[in-house]
Amino acid sequence: MTIALERPAEGGNKTRTPVKPVRFRRVLLSETTKFRTIRSTWICLALGLVLLGLFGSIGAFTYDGAGVTDGPPGISGRPLDAVSLALMGLSFASLVVGVFGVLSTAGEYSTGTIRSTLAAVPKRLPVLWAKAILAGGAVFAISAVGVFAAFLIGSVGLDGEAISLSFTDDGVLRALFGAALYLGLVAVFGVALGALLRSPAGGIAALVSILLILPGLAMLLPDSWYDALNPYFPSNAGGAVYALTETSDRLSPGAGIAVFAGWVAVTLAAAAFRLKKTDV
Repeated sequence: MTIALERPAEGGNKTRTPVKPVRFRRVLLSETTKFRTIRSTWICLALGLVLLGLFGSIGAFTYDGAGVTDGPPGISGRPLDAVSLALMGLSFASLVVGVFGVLSTAGEYSTGTIRSTLAAVPKRLPVLWAKAILAGGAVFAISAVGVFAAFLIGSVGLDGEAISLSFTDDGVLRALFGAALYLGLVAVFGVALGALLRSPAGGIAALVSILLILPGLAMLLPDSWYDALNPYFPSNAGGAVYALTETSDRLSPGAGIAVFAGWVAVTLAAAAFRLKKTDV
């Protein structure tokens, strides 16, 4: 239903000025404008793309065929393959896109602009959904370009090597798209943490702790506990999505993405609850 505001006209008569209702499409368009015009958006996305391509290319062109060595962070101690080399920069890129997600929400709280945003969208939750969709979609699209470019460049460096692969080999396309999907979800995770904690520093600290520090601290647990819990930590579950081969000590790609998406969904739900129930 369209709302009409009354305003005085010439001669003292009142005229009605129609005000268009707040719909999700309009909220999404508004957030898209912010997304395009904020400099940090392009800096973070460009840096993530560079890290993906740079580390993957370096790994491929410096590969010496030594056999078993460390793979990308989070998949250490496993035989290298062309996909794991192409994704050597993924852990670094995940931090960048996660920080981008945090800043897209917590940044508005730190500057106070969230007040005008929520004044324009009184229901509040459409703002969070729009930010999550934009961050996740943009990062997925750009990451897909990055991982495929890194794989193509790496294929040149690995030409003639035993670990060289092509797009038609089993699991390659699934792993590359899985890497882009993982990064897209990391961006949404950052959006949720930023909205939940409402502090850029707090959101970034939480992101780093959950993705990188938590799996390391879990090594202090008894072995039986560690073996049972380790596959379900966010970064480890996500790592199963873009691993070329399945192993007994980690989840399958489908289970991995489901577990990581569950972490993201729970955090997003907590952020939505706080946004809806508390004052800015």
